[in-house]
Amino acid sequence: MGRVSASTATYRVIGQPEDLEGARNLAENDRYGFQWWVLPLVGARALGAEAGKKEGKKGSDKGIDGTMAFIDDTSGKSKKIVFSVKSGHVNVSHIRDLGHLVEREKAAIGVYITLEPPTKPMITEAVSAGFYHSDFFNKDYPRIQILTVEDILAGRGVSMPSDSVTFKKAAKEAFSHRAQQTMFTDTDQ
Repeated sequence: MGRVSASTATYRVIGQPEDLEGARNLAENDRYGFQWWVLPLVGARALGAEAGKKEGKKGSDKGIDGTMAFIDDTSGKSKKIVFSVKSGHVNVSHIRDLGHLVEREKAAIGVYITLEPPTKPMITEAVSAGFYHSDFFNKDYPRIQILTVEDILAGRGVSMPSDSVTFKKAAKEAFSHRAQQTMFTDTDQ
């Protein structure tokens, strides 16, 4: 029986990356798989993904790789966050493109997720985009945010208004055993 050396063997990795090295491996072998893996880690949904599924659509996405919505007022109307995911070489033009995308889509926030650390010009461009102001929470959130996979794996997420907007509670009624019992009596008699 012959031996197979590791350099000539082929294998298939099954499972999710749990560290930066695993994320790099996934990105090198399956760029869409990388997008579909990283977006749910920050609560986003891949563009075109069906409910309950991670996989989104492949092909022309007009620069949007994922989306998320939040509500930061009592109107119930949601605001949009758009995501751009890059697993290869990064540069400041990606941040400019995301800024244009935020404007075009009328999104409140744009998030750039990258496997590589951002350059100083990228950070400067993101900061120059200003802030999204939530009147309800009276707080500013960076309009363009850059998250590295390393940040995400360390537990950092999108800086955004909390989704737990408190609405006026309904009046509480006193509990009545008699009222409870009438639910189960036959009223047709």
